[in-house]
Amino acid sequence: MDLKYNHQTIIYVVNSCHNDDATDLIALGGSTLSRSLATFHIGSRITAIAWSPNTISPSHSDKWILELAVASADYGLHLLTKGPEDEQMPFHFGGGLSGHHGKITDITFCGGRGPEAARYVATVSDDKMLMVWDLYPPSDEPIETDNLSPPPRPQPTAYAIPFPHPLTSINSHPSSSKEFLVSDCRGSLFLTDWRSDPDDPEQGPWHHLVELVEPYALAEASRERATQCFGSVAWQRESADIIGAVYGSKFSLWDISKLQGGKPFISGNSFVEGGNRFRWCYTYPEYFAISTQSPSKGAVVHVHNVNYIHSQPSVFPVAPRPHLIRDFDFVSVPGIPRLAVAFAKTISVFRIGVDS
Repeated sequence: MDLKYNHQTIIYVVNSCHNDDATDLIALGGSTLSRSLATFHIGSRITAIAWSPNTISPSHSDKWILELAVASADYGLHLLTKGPEDEQMPFHFGGGLSGHHGKITDITFCGGRGPEAARYVATVSDDKMLMVWDLYPPSDEPIETDNLSPPPRPQPTAYAIPFPHPLTSINSHPSSSKEFLVSDCRGSLFLTDWRSDPDDPEQGPWHHLVELVEPYALAEASRERATQCFGSVAWQRESADIIGAVYGSKFSLWDISKLQGGKPFISGNSFVEGGNRFRWCYTYPEYFAISTQSPSKGAVVHVHNVNYIHSQPSVFPVAPRPHLIRDFDFVSVPGIPRLAVAFAKTISVFRIGVDS
């Protein structure tokens, strides 16, 4: 059954929750962050959203909890929490001298399935920095309180890793809490061990375990010497070896177990106008989808099947011109894959297949 929801502002970010106990949750980011369960007023446009591993849907437990990390256009970061009996509790951090000094393009929790999965959140920006934030840093200083209110929460501490070019996306994987997949605007992808010590001679220089290259994007960037952030990269949830990306009018897939000098094992054509977002399907990992922000053909999504990679994609027109897709994601609910697609102030959720 298709579903449409009208938001109060233009929707810029869509993020589905992939926790086993919260697959029916979707977060929408505009000038506010909205769900039918909660609306958080941030005061600035949302640029990136990540669901915390702590999140539990009300459909799974009476003791549900919503927890998200959010980036805003004023370079601020916000940890948003709400329970069944709690007030909406935004915790603001990361602004000013201690945080990013450019647009925060993506955000993710650290991955893995251990107790620290919700402790660390990572952000990337067009200021060329990856920052890993400890949301619960230890504090040795005594806290003064009047016993009438809870003590103030200590500000998260940040561990910064510089990169040579503006960064466009960051991914974590449930199989590991050490590695991030980081991409830049020139078509380079880095598998980065953020817990390594760059001063340890046995670990070699810096943090990067593997560097992958998208030749088309690298050639375009070298020719035009562009620094504008573009491109979208995603890590397949089913296998940590498989990575997908769209840069310009080309999509590419890599298999880390077969590096081939860092080049993709397959590439194909996408939107002539240029792709904007690449997403893997979580319930059927052989599917991935690509969108464009060009309004020339309206709001359209292309869905590809890895098993038939040279075939034409399935085309799903969502809205006519002059609409365009700001963002989309696959919903994690089991069964036939569903897409949640944002255009203007509307989110549309629909299946990409039928029951057999």
